[in-house]
Amino acid sequence: MIVQNAQDALSDVLSAIDARALFSVRFAAGGPWSVAFPPPSYVKFNAVRHGGAWVIPEGEAPMRIEAGDCLVVSGKAFTLCSDPRVKPVPARDVFIGGSLDVMVGDGRDFVLLGGSVNLDTVDGTLLTDALPPVVVIAREEAGPIAWLLEQLDAEWNSTAPGSRIACNDLLRLIFIHVLRAYLARETSRHPGWLAGLTDRRLAPALRAIHADPARRWTVDELAGIAGQSRSAFAERFRETVGASPIDYLAAWRMRLAAARLRRGDEPLPRIAQSLGYASDSAFAATFRRVLGHSPARYRSLHRGAAA
Repeated sequence: MIVQNAQDALSDVLSAIDARALFSVRFAAGGPWSVAFPPPSYVKFNAVRHGGAWVIPEGEAPMRIEAGDCLVVSGKAFTLCSDPRVKPVPARDVFIGGSLDVMVGDGRDFVLLGGSVNLDTVDGTLLTDALPPVVVIAREEAGPIAWLLEQLDAEWNSTAPGSRIACNDLLRLIFIHVLRAYLARETSRHPGWLAGLTDRRLAPALRAIHADPARRWTVDELAGIAGQSRSAFAERFRETVGASPIDYLAAWRMRLAAARLRRGDEPLPRIAQSLGYASDSAFAATFRRVLGHSPARYRSLHRGAAA
């Protein structure tokens, strides 16, 4: 992800978990139809281009989606249909052969552009745990999405060089706007760091932590940034984010360290020092407490899994 602001916590997290948007399919359907999707192993992202349909998350009531709406699903089975009374067919029977243009039923009453946001297989839960299993963003909630969808359509139908990469980049921008629209909702209070970014008191403190994770932050300093007393800030942070400020700082440092251990050969002392640890032993002790392995063992395990 492109980071333009050193204090942009959302970009920091998306970079740390290696979030990459990949455009995958155009899905069209007509007449009576219904398709049952299994829980995705990544974040499934869809944008409705024409018509309307029902989304039925497993165990929940149907939700209506219309042209211009966006649907984000993470970790939950769901059914997409013209009518909740229609018997669904498994998605595996529909999306066969690797086709990028799929049709179900008769006609194109409903058209959807689909993609995925692939995440670091180890650390991707940092995003999926912060989101509800199913999020629908209405067209009215995020103005720029409509224009981006028009461009996505144009690139999809284009034979110009680089059109597939352009589709991926446009989908990435749409996904970021969807996250912004979700954050702007007063009801977006699913506990976690995303909820913290929507809190006017906590957001400055979170941005400060992400801007300088190596600093030896104290609760008093962070409370001052938030404009609260120490006790009020600590209580609000724990209730909203799900961890104490110092535990969040330690966990964020270890996520950064873990990503660097998985993706490169950087020496452990250099990683420890860059994250504010004066000694390798202090870094290793915190890493073991948070992630359950020593840094060297963690690197070995994940290099072995990748191989």
